[in-house]
Amino acid sequence: MVLEEVLKLGREALFVTLLVSAPVLSISVLVGLVISFLQATTQIHEQTLTFVPKIVAVLIAIFVFGGWMLRMVVEFAARVFARIPGIG
Repeated sequence: MVLEEVLKLGREALFVTLLVSAPVLSISVLVGLVISFLQATTQIHEQTLTFVPKIVAVLIAIFVFGGWMLRMVVEFAARVFARIPGIG
């Protein structure tokens, strides 16, 4: 495996990682911003108020986007495994 192939594979792995994690992370950040805004306006600074809605939102996001995320990872793994016979 030449250096260009390794770099291409690494770049593709990073892209798939960012693409798969983007929906969950963006929803988590959005919910965190909304909760922070509500805490700032109401002056309620309870620790569990920030974590519980984020956990629920992340679980819902995984439920909604889970099939797509799994399909992306499986397709990437299939492409990597298909390249194994060409090594050497």
